[in-house]
Amino acid sequence: MQEMWLLFCNLASISNPNMRWRKFDGQIIEVPILEAVEKTLVRESEAGNRLKVCIGTDSEVRQDGIEYATVIVFLREKKGGFMFICNQHRPRIMSVKERMITEVSMSVEIAYHLCDLLDRYGVGLEVHADINTDPHFKSNEALKEAMGYILGMGFVFKAKPDAFASSYCADKVV
Repeated sequence: MQEMWLLFCNLASISNPNMRWRKFDGQIIEVPILEAVEKTLVRESEAGNRLKVCIGTDSEVRQDGIEYATVIVFLREKKGGFMFICNQHRPRIMSVKERMITEVSMSVEIAYHLCDLLDRYGVGLEVHADINTDPHFKSNEALKEAMGYILGMGFVFKAKPDAFASSYCADKVV
């Protein structure tokens, strides 16, 4: 039930004007994220590039709360990629399991809002969870719930070591 409450609370935030997206070079994305993604899909298609989109979130505990970074990674087939980034700070400290589910919720929120657009342009979508598949790691506590959540929403699920959008891209900018 708590996971559903987190999803409900987060669903309103994609249109939140305080949710600022930027490019890796720091350039602020001035238009709504859906518009920025669509412009990107059109530009890349016109350039002859086939894309796949991977969405992931990572977090880091700080003294005054938790810092999150969510990324939308655009992979060009055999031509590299680039990403859009959104950093958020939440003042609440929580357990590792709850933090992992919150990360997944943030990624699912973005994926949910982008999936129709990506389908329209024939672009594949994966949701990456920064959760270790090795039971010796603390984050593994949330693996089953995260996998069920992402797959239950109809998205392709990836966890470590295959979840580069969350484990590497978002980790770099958190």
